[in-house]
Amino acid sequence: MVDRRGGVPEYLDVPEPEVNDGEVLLTVAAVAVENVDRAIVAGTHYTAAGFQEVLPAVPCFDGIGRLPDGTVVGFGGLRPPRGALAERVAVPAAHTVPIPDGVEPPVAAALSSAISAMCMQTAGGLSAGETVLVQGATGVAGRLAVQVARLLGAKRVVATGRDQAALEEVVALGADAVIDTTVDDERLVRAFREHAGDGYDVVVDYLWGRPAEMLTRALVPDSFAMPKSTRLVQIGESAGPDLRLAADALRTSGLEVYGAARNAVAMPAAHQQVVEWVRSGALTIPVTTMPLSRIAQAWTRTDLRGRRLVIVKG
Repeated sequence: MVDRRGGVPEYLDVPEPEVNDGEVLLTVAAVAVENVDRAIVAGTHYTAAGFQEVLPAVPCFDGIGRLPDGTVVGFGGLRPPRGALAERVAVPAAHTVPIPDGVEPPVAAALSSAISAMCMQTAGGLSAGETVLVQGATGVAGRLAVQVARLLGAKRVVATGRDQAALEEVVALGADAVIDTTVDDERLVRAFREHAGDGYDVVVDYLWGRPAEMLTRALVPDSFAMPKSTRLVQIGESAGPDLRLAADALRTSGLEVYGAARNAVAMPAAHQQVVEWVRSGALTIPVTTMPLSRIAQAWTRTDLRGRRLVIVKG
């Protein structure tokens, strides 16, 4: 339970949830704590108003739970002040989906981190043999995006990040080249150009802000030659919500910008693909689990380094 904007969740006794018509009672098995959950609690996400208006409230809007008969399902459809970080939740039956055999609840809870990377195909139209730039590759979703790009047949993968040690780990995951975004503007623009090869076909952008702005500068040609298109898929904004976009970055660079929700009708198939990779072992989603009773300690951890925090029963 969170009682104030930007607060740390506390483990408290609350009344058993009432089950209304059309709802089912679930025992919560696993809930991933993602950047969007933290942003909603902090009041900085564009959907945060509903949560902030009804404080105190329970964070997180989806998770994995068990029906009374033991069936494991993914669930959503919760409205503040109700949230997923609880021992039991009542959710609309229409907002539950079975979890395939072979995917453990903590991993199932973190699937969305890998599914977001599939936007390079669903929104960005990635084809095998193309070059992918992952902006923000040292986070959980970014690391998975590097691996997803390889699984989708990318010819070349370039990754950016702020932590040199973490960037070295990303190379081990399949990146051909890495770019340190902490350098000054001129050097960052030059690095984007030097590592582009014959051009970035798809950019998976978890950062926005300054790194995206420097990329748009790097894409502007120095002649009247028209380069091939670069499809940038905007997913996150961990480096800032705004940037300055020069007119020539669109007029002459071939830059196309799409939101992650473009072609959302293709996401069910993308979800199934990720599940198949996880079940076969082709894709590993690293998680760190902690019990719900230690939610305050879990929420404030800063040492997860590429692993998704998942809260489990206990």
